[in-house]
Amino acid sequence: MRMNHLGLPVRDPQRSVRFYHAYFGFDPATARRYSDGTVIVRDADGFDLALHAVEAVDALPAFLHFGFRLAQPDDVRTLLRRLEADAVEVIERYDDPEYTAFKCLDPDAHRVEVYWEPS
Repeated sequence: MRMNHLGLPVRDPQRSVRFYHAYFGFDPATARRYSDGTVIVRDADGFDLALHAVEAVDALPAFLHFGFRLAQPDDVRTLLRRLEADAVEVIERYDDPEYTAFKCLDPDAHRVEVYWEPS
């Protein structure tokens, strides 16, 4: 058994599709829009993001986040540099021998972690 989708409230599903495509590999060609305004987009591993259109996204608890594990610490650093160059807000960063990570905010202020740690 494995987790295979995440539902997020978003103000603009197409903007979120562009963000998750640009930085996290979700394929806009897989996007399907449903009658309730939800857009579901899939990555290469078959993980689905269900982006549900809302007028406002409520404030979330500070710890609430979801993450993407990368194969190497340099992969984390490279993505961090891209996000910073594109002025995406980075709210945490760590670069230790046993844990390299950062958290950024998506367009609706959902906290997204990108990390590497030894297996």
